[in-house]
Amino acid sequence: MELLPLLLCSVVLFSSVVSCEEKLVRIGLKKLRFDQNNRVAARLEAGHAREGLRAAGDKGDPRDTDIVALKNYLDAQYYGEIGVGTPPQKFTVIFDTGSSNLWVPSAKCYFSVSCFLHAKYKSSQSSTYQKNGKSAEIQYGTGAIAGFFSVDHVKVGKLVVKDQDFIEATREPGVTFLMAKFDGILGLGFREISVGDAVPVWDNMMKQGLIKEPVFSFWLNRHVDEEEGGEIVFGGVDPNHFKGKHTYVPVTQKGYWQFDMGDVIIGGKPTGYCGRGCSAIADSGTSLLAGPTTVVAMINKAIGASGVVSQQCKTVVSQYGQTILDLLMAEAGPKKICSQIGLCTFDGTKSVSMGIESVVNEGDERSSGAVNDAMCSACEMAVVWMQNQVMQNQTQERILQYVDELCDRMPNPMGESAVECGSVSSMPTVSFTIGGKVFDLRPQEYILKVGEGTAAQCISGFTALDIPPPRGPLWILGDVFMGRYHTVFDYGNMQVGFAEAA
Repeated sequence: MELLPLLLCSVVLFSSVVSCEEKLVRIGLKKLRFDQNNRVAARLEAGHAREGLRAAGDKGDPRDTDIVALKNYLDAQYYGEIGVGTPPQKFTVIFDTGSSNLWVPSAKCYFSVSCFLHAKYKSSQSSTYQKNGKSAEIQYGTGAIAGFFSVDHVKVGKLVVKDQDFIEATREPGVTFLMAKFDGILGLGFREISVGDAVPVWDNMMKQGLIKEPVFSFWLNRHVDEEEGGEIVFGGVDPNHFKGKHTYVPVTQKGYWQFDMGDVIIGGKPTGYCGRGCSAIADSGTSLLAGPTTVVAMINKAIGASGVVSQQCKTVVSQYGQTILDLLMAEAGPKKICSQIGLCTFDGTKSVSMGIESVVNEGDERSSGAVNDAMCSACEMAVVWMQNQVMQNQTQERILQYVDELCDRMPNPMGESAVECGSVSSMPTVSFTIGGKVFDLRPQEYILKVGEGTAAQCISGFTALDIPPPRGPLWILGDVFMGRYHTVFDYGNMQVGFAEAA
């Protein structure tokens, strides 16, 4: 969809201006730098998140994997202000396209320390409050926030959304919400993933005729020295926020703002992993770029990031590396190789973990199953890595050496990898193929700097997240990507658009 030029309004941080003609609503965003304490807390929480993901995966259909449950908001940098109730009670929230509920801490939150450090909603002080009382819980990788639904007016900029369902949080466990700079979350995803089937704020904006066009857009200011953090525009786009034209791709699965993505390219060379297509989500509630371990390890190798040595990976390479390579050279089907050497089974379309089927002793089921899972996954990664090198006509010796080196670059699951700050300028461009167009990220855009001077540390903006088929393989394109590319969420045409940010 080609949007008409929109009337420009003056911008004030943490405020909004509404054009009477266009009903264009602007929400100023505040930007916070990465915080060393938050990084420590994020590493502590990552262990719990992995357990939560593993538990979720044990419960049945992988299509039920909840991306919201994998989110860690500690790295989030962009916040805005809303008001709840009459008169408005102010809250700082993350405007999150990766979830769909609105929640804020409740005055009835008595036993979570987090609540005492943030603004709390007091229903008794609002003349437009309506009781609902239905219990609610949102599961994150780091724990669940729990509470109950209430109904009240919500002020977003100068718009007032009437009779909005939201969650009063009475329990906020873990380090995440204790150390967070925000009070709550305002979800901008689809109703399909809304807890309690609550109508999202964005849906009510449209239903109540508060905006002209069913479109909102994000501009995130990545210039660290500038005070203005960015801006969300509800009802359209601001031409001053981008250059050229947007490339639009259709939403493929309502819930998240999910779309199809092509291959990932490192230093001009295709990885081949997403050559047949991957899915991606544009997620303003995630700072980093999360993707399959297979590709993130390749990126880490290219940029010199130090990750975690995977023993299973090295075992597969040392014991089966030559056999995998021989099968590839003999043009065996890549998807069948790991089952041919006995590390996975083949279900007719792809290799799957042998899991606990090969385990006789029930008491060893959990540990043996985990080992088999890891060996199967390591084999599948080795096949992709070797295939990539075969395409580049590397020698067999060099291919085996490369794959062994990649094992050393495997990232912490849902964690971070460090790089040398002095090497940033020599790192390769990493690119994503979306809608047939290549979107580049330069190293200064995907490397995050923490601290200043000799105490500075540099962190890779890529983190590992493995979502199984049919929903995966999946990339989550967070603020690192949305900072470089102005992003349009076009509800009317069910599409997402990207253009170079101004």
